[in-house]
Amino acid sequence: MNDPALAAPLADRLLALADDELILAHRNSEWAGHAPILEEDIAFANLALDEMGHAALWYGLREALTGETADKLIFFRDAGAYRNVQLLELPRGDWAFSMLRQYLFDAAESVTLPHLAAGSYRPLAEAAAKIATEERYHLRHTSLWLRRLGLGTAESHARLQAALDMLWPYARQLFVPLPSDAALVAADIIPDAATLRREWDGLTRPFLVECGLVIPDNALPRRDIPRTEHTEHLVGLLAEMQSVARLDPTAEW
Repeated sequence: MNDPALAAPLADRLLALADDELILAHRNSEWAGHAPILEEDIAFANLALDEMGHAALWYGLREALTGETADKLIFFRDAGAYRNVQLLELPRGDWAFSMLRQYLFDAAESVTLPHLAAGSYRPLAEAAAKIATEERYHLRHTSLWLRRLGLGTAESHARLQAALDMLWPYARQLFVPLPSDAALVAADIIPDAATLRREWDGLTRPFLVECGLVIPDNALPRRDIPRTEHTEHLVGLLAEMQSVARLDPTAEW
């Protein structure tokens, strides 16, 4: 990073990117051995591993700026210091819930990563380009499942609509900028959040309608939730994920 004034904002944004991927990977891993069919058990476990790998890339870029290791960030921060969106920390729910959550996140990445790949900070741009190749598969995979559920049986449709009613307002948080993002937008390192939201809306709304769903625009919460706010579910998730490492913080694994 040639401009020291941009190092702290960039570290903040990389932390948000990494935490999103990590928390989603953990939630998806909870389906291992529980997916509705064997093939999907394997496929979704691999998808969770992809997200974990993406988190490692973002944490690695941040470590190059700050010197803080991924292990320290993952295992020794409390919930209040995490910067993932609430959408991703909610309990796994049923299969429709998890597939829809993954789709909403994949769609956000599908509009975000090309902008990052074209940005002026090359390490970030190169990582985004690498991640984008896997995310295309993720979006295709979850899109097929949403069509299957939305246009399937009355029960599968009802479950998917219930998931959308709950998750749609939380998805807005994906596009709430960090306080320090403005400097990165001005430097052409990241895109403007409003632009991403418009592109995401243009992608997701018509597709969800094709799946027979009604967009719940009046669902609560209607406010834009900052990434500093979390639900109680993140506390439980971190207690499980961090338990072994915190038994002996000095151990080398």
